[in-house]
Amino acid sequence: MTKLIASAAFALMIGLSPAGLAAEEGKEVKAGPGEKVCRYKFPDGEKRTWVCKKDEPCCAWDLIKYVKCGSPTVLNCL
Repeated sequence: MTKLIASAAFALMIGLSPAGLAAEEGKEVKAGPGEKVCRYKFPDGEKRTWVCKKDEPCCAWDLIKYVKCGSPTVLNCL
């Protein structure tokens, strides 16, 4: 039961990730005031672009092909 709940939570987290805001191919992502554009290329060649606040690190995980904005606190990309 716990595995099912954890799996559902993980799927929801990925579904709501900033990767959903990533640029479609051919479209340019622009950052507004207080933001920065993050770009990452996965080992398989897929490129992702997303926007984070200037004080947040850009985070990417190759294993699950996931990108997000990190926390400006001690946790960073965790």
